[in-house]
Amino acid sequence: MRKYWDNPGNVGAGVLARAGATVPKRVAIGNIQIAPATVLAPMAGVTDTVFRRFIRNLGGCGLIMTEFTSADGVLRAKDQKAKRYLHFYEDEHPISAQLFGSDPRVMADAARMVEDLGFDLVDLNLGCPAKKVVKCNGGSGLLRDLPAIGKIFEAVRAAIRIPFTVKFRAGWDDENIVCVELAKMAEDCGLCAVALHARTREQGYSGQARWEWIAAVKQAVKIPVIGNGDIRTPEDACSIVAQTGCDAVMIGRTAPANPWIFRQITQYNTWLSHDHAAADALVRPVEQSSAAPYDEPSEADRYQMIRTYFQMLIEEELPDAVGKMKQFASWFTHGVPGGAALRKAIYDSKSAPEILDRVEQFFEERLCGAGVLAREL
Repeated sequence: MRKYWDNPGNVGAGVLARAGATVPKRVAIGNIQIAPATVLAPMAGVTDTVFRRFIRNLGGCGLIMTEFTSADGVLRAKDQKAKRYLHFYEDEHPISAQLFGSDPRVMADAARMVEDLGFDLVDLNLGCPAKKVVKCNGGSGLLRDLPAIGKIFEAVRAAIRIPFTVKFRAGWDDENIVCVELAKMAEDCGLCAVALHARTREQGYSGQARWEWIAAVKQAVKIPVIGNGDIRTPEDACSIVAQTGCDAVMIGRTAPANPWIFRQITQYNTWLSHDHAAADALVRPVEQSSAAPYDEPSEADRYQMIRTYFQMLIEEELPDAVGKMKQFASWFTHGVPGGAALRKAIYDSKSAPEILDRVEQFFEERLCGAGVLAREL
């Protein structure tokens, strides 16, 4: 990978370097050590077992989470989708299962099943803004009813021994910000950590995340606070820690577009700590340069990444492997010259092996002719 060098005119990065603000090396959530203090956010249609292991293998991610899963679905013996969502391998530890629902008893029973399956943590989703989830009073829909949330907290906490956490938004809208009150209630009910996506339900994924809400939550509780929202670069990860004092960072939509983000955060942390020798150890020796804070993927790296992920999908024999390949194509080919042609070739393909062949043909024509593939792979 070629190295990335921040714009010398980027004052923010310079301030962070002088302040020594870095993402914490570890955070304890109950009796589970998360190291480094970085979390892959739960994302519907994204964080299945293949993507989780893919991210874990790239390095730098301390905790991975499942797609958000219906508690009702977990309890229905014939709900194959819920079973697939909760399927994981031993090399995924530590791993958290995220559940959504509004019935305290159902949530407690589902959490107990999650614990029996061997998950390290269980998380309650109070952040999903999707209309079909909110309509059932799940996800961020519950933010309009704090007493109901309190009953779920109490029921689930009494049902399981593993750490129990919650991911939530700041409130329903700007007129109903409840994040501090909700975080205090979570702490009082025995939850082990809270994660705040610093947007309202009304915002969806638009506008800017209000990190000051994360700072307010951090000041209000003693349990670990995980910051989420608009973390697109290692600089952002360190900046959110500097500005809010949060104990860990959670990254969602950036991860599919840049699966190296967690590894880059580790490198940038090391660079800020002026430990260049350790930073360079994360980069292949042939390309070491103590002057750069973290590495950026080359075309050959992207080829290797796409090929690896698609091959993992094929091997896992997921029923929607072709759909996932097409879904991820737009993310994975971001920044690749001629990427539009590759995306079209992928979208026009009818099977998983055909998609993989198109990917290999595209990159081999670009890279082998220039001799790049032989050098970088």
